[in-house]
Amino acid sequence: MPKKLVKKRHKKIGVSPGTLIHLGEQKLDQALISTLEYNLEQLWERQLDAATAEQCGQLRPEAKVSWINLDGLHQIDYLETLGRCFNLHPLAQEDILNTEHRPKLEEFPEHLFIVVKMLQFDDASKEIRTEQVSLILGANFVLSFQELTGDVFDGVRERIRKAKGRVRKMGADYLAYVLLDAIVDNYFVILEKLGDQIEELEAELIHSPTPETMQKIHHFKREMILLRKAIWPLREVISGLQRHEGGLISDATGAFLRDLYDHCIQILDTVETLRDILAGLLDLYLSSISNRMNEIMKVLTLIATIFIPLTFIAGIYGMNFDYMPELHWKYGYFLAWGLMLGCGLALLRFFKRKRWL
Repeated sequence: MPKKLVKKRHKKIGVSPGTLIHLGEQKLDQALISTLEYNLEQLWERQLDAATAEQCGQLRPEAKVSWINLDGLHQIDYLETLGRCFNLHPLAQEDILNTEHRPKLEEFPEHLFIVVKMLQFDDASKEIRTEQVSLILGANFVLSFQELTGDVFDGVRERIRKAKGRVRKMGADYLAYVLLDAIVDNYFVILEKLGDQIEELEAELIHSPTPETMQKIHHFKREMILLRKAIWPLREVISGLQRHEGGLISDATGAFLRDLYDHCIQILDTVETLRDILAGLLDLYLSSISNRMNEIMKVLTLIATIFIPLTFIAGIYGMNFDYMPELHWKYGYFLAWGLMLGCGLALLRFFKRKRWL
């Protein structure tokens, strides 16, 4: 069954703004909280449960940056705990639980709220799995909220643990950038896989198009729509981060955000190119089917045209009259066959001269 492009929102009808209601599919049995706190010399990492969730607000004073990640949004009490600890705006908490938001950036007095779509490609079903990721950027912390475990941030975690690159030297704004960069880099991986499959589909379409080929084309067109919905608004998010003047984004991080913006433009260009290719494949499929039908009709028409005079000759010699020329002639049967073969060969030669064969 194809994925729905528009989800139901009946739970939100009539409730007041800021009411915490989880809109989306429950993808985990138990929510999980993990923390990474670090400075240039030290790293502290821990896992928290419901009983110890309040400890999230007790940030280490010696830590330069704290990254707190919540997997699983259906347990609203976890989010309420983090909201109290970090003084999150009620509207931001409400939007975190609504997993059908488009990518966006909202500025609050003490933090920035970012919504993006994390995409992963399922090789078995050849479908794109979409997950909403919400980020809260504060002065010295980043909160990330995901629908389930498993993400594209493993490389970021390893860089933090092994003190590789700039991440341990920079502030929370740079951590937010590298998380966004990991999500955007994974878009390139998905586009590469989709591009390879579209090339295979093009080869299949040229050699042996089938009704299943049309279904594949429509499947990839839907995937392109989902990609475009996830990536197109992300330009505004990154552009808004570049223009932010509240002091949470440093000039050093702004340079990296410009590079990230360029990546988004490149991804959008690739998406548009693949959409154009799919549109061309659809036209090619319809033309191929039409040409095959024309070839079939041409062959049938030629056969019918050849047999028309043969049927006429057979009809003449099949009439039951007593007095007919050649009726009792010894070679009449052979003459009829020769006449029919001669007509057929003459028509074939005529068709070849006209290049209809």
